[in-house]
Amino acid sequence: MPDLLASGHIVDAALLIVAAEAVLIVLWRRRGGPGRGALLINLASGACLMVALRAVLAGASGYWLAAALAGAGAAHVADLWLRLRSAAR
Repeated sequence: MPDLLASGHIVDAALLIVAAEAVLIVLWRRRGGPGRGALLINLASGACLMVALRAVLAGASGYWLAAALAGAGAAHVADLWLRLRSAAR
């Protein structure tokens, strides 16, 4: 178990679960579920944070970490913008 955590493969499994969740959200929306934009943006933020963790565990270049964190920040800003826009209505 410690090898699974140290290698980062646990993060890979979590990212696969997030990808499956995104597919299910898109399919659910096609059947009349809630808006998928906000949900997918929220998932993207979390996925980018997991990619950043994976980059650190894999010993990747700092550029990969910075890119993943920038993606998480951009998704977070988009999520806040959608929430504020819907609250203003």
